[in-house]
Amino acid sequence: MKRFFLFLILGAIFISINPQETKAQTVEDDIYTKENIPAKKPMPYVHLREADVMWTKKTWQMIDCRKKMNHPLYFPLKKMDDRKSLIQLIVHGIDKEGLTVYSDDLFDNLITRDEAYAELGYKSDTQRIQQPDGSYKKEVIPGEIKYEEIKKYLIKEQWYFDKKYSQLKVRVVGICPIREYIDEDTGDKRKSQAFWIYYPEARNLFANWEVFNRHNDAQRVSFDDFFQQRRFDSFIVQESNVYQNRLIRDYTTGINALLEARRIRNEIFQLEHDLWEY
Repeated sequence: MKRFFLFLILGAIFISINPQETKAQTVEDDIYTKENIPAKKPMPYVHLREADVMWTKKTWQMIDCRKKMNHPLYFPLKKMDDRKSLIQLIVHGIDKEGLTVYSDDLFDNLITRDEAYAELGYKSDTQRIQQPDGSYKKEVIPGEIKYEEIKKYLIKEQWYFDKKYSQLKVRVVGICPIREYIDEDTGDKRKSQAFWIYYPEARNLFANWEVFNRHNDAQRVSFDDFFQQRRFDSFIVQESNVYQNRLIRDYTTGINALLEARRIRNEIFQLEHDLWEY
């Protein structure tokens, strides 16, 4: 009996000296593995011959993320689960996928990653940090990209009528994040075009990330599908014209600017309607 208690005490001492290691288990937030969107490839464009293009026009449209229909492009403000906002995905593409960044919508002037980050509010700071020996050393404090300040997107697209299929179609050419922020020096509200990305280059990236579906988490579409299927709300701010492609706001304002945008949109769809005979 004494020997039993002796072994019991020794066992307790051994356990206390060598506690069992706790191993973190692999946690899957979903009950199944998502393979559709992550492995998806963008649907290739239909081959287009110049002879088949009967009519074409370039337009620039503004997507306001404050509208309910466009919320999936703005939220989440921080990455959560398998979700990213559009600007977070673009930054991921620039940082990890080598996505090319341009300074204008002609796509002929490249800018660096650091320049693109600076346009998104990223600003590092240098501070003097006291060391244990009493001396001071300068250290760079990294900044943060202000995703919440990207509230609008300007998209450049081209409408065309394909006489081979007798259809009016549109292709997105480029996307530009619009940053709205408060100037630290003057306290005034400011708005700026951050940079442009060439949409055909970004399609592979957009096709592999989901857009949130408020009705069904199992039936989400990719960012590429979101744009290809025109699931956003927008209004025209510019069209190709003889006056150096001037903006609508350059020659009219207020309610007249909205009426002008509506006139341009109706003109595009009226063109297709007039080609048919009833």
